[in-house]
Amino acid sequence: MIIVLKPNSTVEQIDHIVTTIHEMGLKTDVSRGIKRTIIGVIGEEDLLRNAPLQAIPGVEEVVPILKPYKLASREYQPDDSVIDVGRGVKVGGGSLAMIAGPCAIEGREILLEIAKHVKAAGANILRGGAYKPRTSPYSFQGLGEDGLKILREVGDELEMPVVTEVMDPRQVALVDRYTDIFQIGARNMQNFNLLAEVGQTKRPVLLKRGMSATVVDLLMSAEYILAGGNKRVILCERGIRSFDSSTRNLLDLSIVPSAKGLSHLPLIVDPSHATGRPDLIPSMSLAAVAAGADGVHIEVHSCPERAMSDGPQALLPKQYAEVVEQMRQVAGLFHKTIPVAHGK
Repeated sequence: MIIVLKPNSTVEQIDHIVTTIHEMGLKTDVSRGIKRTIIGVIGEEDLLRNAPLQAIPGVEEVVPILKPYKLASREYQPDDSVIDVGRGVKVGGGSLAMIAGPCAIEGREILLEIAKHVKAAGANILRGGAYKPRTSPYSFQGLGEDGLKILREVGDELEMPVVTEVMDPRQVALVDRYTDIFQIGARNMQNFNLLAEVGQTKRPVLLKRGMSATVVDLLMSAEYILAGGNKRVILCERGIRSFDSSTRNLLDLSIVPSAKGLSHLPLIVDPSHATGRPDLIPSMSLAAVAAGADGVHIEVHSCPERAMSDGPQALLPKQYAEVVEQMRQVAGLFHKTIPVAHGK
């Protein structure tokens, strides 16, 4: 439910409305605009079914939201959200997130080499995994905090915001010290304890779609983060399970216009994990931008055959540079830009 206040509503009236809602056992989210203030009511709306909210001083209109993802919905916020991730880089509103880097952080020298290449090509956010959720317990699991330190050092040196995965609620405080953006991987999309924990931070969250998740499932997971008070959520399509073994996953580009029609949150596409095939990444990247995605997430490695994680699906730096230039041209057709990261 959304409570739209009158343009001349006072602070006292707003506080009274919020207190009234809280006394009913519900939560509120107050959004103050230039001309209007709206209050989002979070919780079971049946508790308000007979409440005379329209009669409270300062209230102009009460609008019910039937969708279960209230704060993520277009009804709650008609305009697209634009997420500032630092260093002058914004995601959404016509600004594309060009996320690139290796799957795993393997060492400072190799990460710096790759980061220099991708930044020169046009990447504006550096990615790298310090904690790796692997199918096999015997595979490389990441460097942990040492990897986080390397990622932070390289990001600072090249003046790029960084994104890395957090896998456990107990890791949130540690990862928060080093990253600019939390990544919630596909396997953790419905780890509600983890979602609630990052929802308590102010750090942007890149939320990947689960392997068998519907569009509504993804938006409900985003709702957990939003309900915690963190409004900086970026959705990510990375492919879903399929019967076809010709690609790693099935890249569902229909989610881009579908989710953006339902939600104000920006959405990017990860063709690396979706296809698992470097030969398909360029065309799928262009298709993602044409479909309306707010960015593209691509794995890049200078020596894929020696990569400690997901080397077969990584592009070479030269290949990445070519793809970015093509994406830049496609983006221009839709009046979108690729912002360049810069220092403070």
